[in-house]
Amino acid sequence: MQAPSSEDLRSTPSRSSSSSVRLGRCSPLHSHRQSFTESLRGHPPSPRATRQPSLSQAQLQELLNHPPTAGTADPTFSGRDWQTVGVGELCDPADLRWVEFDSGVEDATNLLINSGAHVLLVRHHKDERAAHATYDYRDLTQYLLFATGQLQPDEEHLPIFTSLAKKAQAGHPIPLRDAKSLGNKEPFMTLPATANLTHAIEVFGGGVHRIVIVEEGTDNVVGILSQLRLVKFLWENGRNFPIIDNLYSSSVKELGIGSQQTISVNGDKALKEALKLMNNEGLTSLPVVDNQSNVIGNISNVDVKLLTKSSSAPLLDNTCIHFISVILSTRGMNDGKDSFPVFHINPYSTLAHTVAKLVATKAHRMWVTDSPSPSLQSTSMPPQLSQPSVSHAPSHFPSLPQSNPPFLPLSNTPSVSASALPGANMAGRLAGVVSLTDILNLFARASGLHPTDPDERRRQRRRSSSSSMMRGSLDSARSSSLDVSTANIKR
Repeated sequence: MQAPSSEDLRSTPSRSSSSSVRLGRCSPLHSHRQSFTESLRGHPPSPRATRQPSLSQAQLQELLNHPPTAGTADPTFSGRDWQTVGVGELCDPADLRWVEFDSGVEDATNLLINSGAHVLLVRHHKDERAAHATYDYRDLTQYLLFATGQLQPDEEHLPIFTSLAKKAQAGHPIPLRDAKSLGNKEPFMTLPATANLTHAIEVFGGGVHRIVIVEEGTDNVVGILSQLRLVKFLWENGRNFPIIDNLYSSSVKELGIGSQQTISVNGDKALKEALKLMNNEGLTSLPVVDNQSNVIGNISNVDVKLLTKSSSAPLLDNTCIHFISVILSTRGMNDGKDSFPVFHINPYSTLAHTVAKLVATKAHRMWVTDSPSPSLQSTSMPPQLSQPSVSHAPSHFPSLPQSNPPFLPLSNTPSVSASALPGANMAGRLAGVVSLTDILNLFARASGLHPTDPDERRRQRRRSSSSSMMRGSLDSARSSSLDVSTANIKR
């Protein structure tokens, strides 16, 4: 039997439904192939609408209380007390990314973004294995504020500021050494690789976010240990550490962890005000709320990578709500699926649920929310604005905005309402915050250690951030009562 030709295959009757649209006069044996646009019309309802839940309420509650770990326990640590584990055992030298003090800020930023690293080690020359500083997204945020004219120097720092501004306006590359002179955000701390985790957890429990690990007796760097890396390790290997594992079933309220005061920004405020607030207060992330203090999103220092091109400058003058829509849309395109804000828990969430969310989202803190308050922003958004354009948020960022860049007009930039954000009704009213510092401080105290007071570290960081050249900017950021809100959580 002769195989059918390509012409025969094209003339085979289609299995499309009889309701499909036909154009022109077609033979009964020839059905019209639907175009992509036609296939979207009359799309059948999603089977999710009639799908029966796969878990009972009791099973769902059990899953929330005791979520599965992100990975399997490492047999290397089976039967060992976590306090005897060396910090060097949790580090990988392959994760290190280096940059020199004489490198340009643009090159350093591109390496930070493209490598996927959260921090770069800064050294004097390429042959050196000792680090003298770090460059991370908090440094990038501060430089971005400088480059767009948002920082106001005091008299002492005016010469440095003026010199950098002239270089930027002339198009000359700014060395990382000069950019770091704008201020240091994170204390540079080291530990030898042979030190055990008790030293690290005491430091982390006091509010330090990362520790540079060096070879015993030298300054040669062998790794970086972060708060998140340690929390993830203790989470995945929790069953080997009963003292810590026994805490996971308790609720956040029972454990009494977290801060009763939070700093937030209203979603209607300009993005540049949120970035100044984060910079001035020494924060790595900030909750975005509506007029009733309902959490509608989250902005972190890492998100500034969407602002490192001059064409993204209009985002600074647009609202925080709009920037959140850009973040979620860009994340959805990169991940190939819808993205929702999940940076919140409630006072009765277990520690296990809280830690699982922190590890899964790689966040530094979870916002504690109560039941949602009726929102004044309940009006629906026009369909054409429900998917805001993100053409100004490219995946590669070859250049940073120069000082006082020519800002583009905002008339064509869509305005996004809080109710239109994906998952806007999933959170509730802002009532507090639980951070990695709070959790590691709890682990340290439960193990009989004596970490420093994290609130004192926070006060030091804010004093450092708000002093000198940041002072004028801080006053302006606090000028509106809607910029900063203080919420109390009743325990």
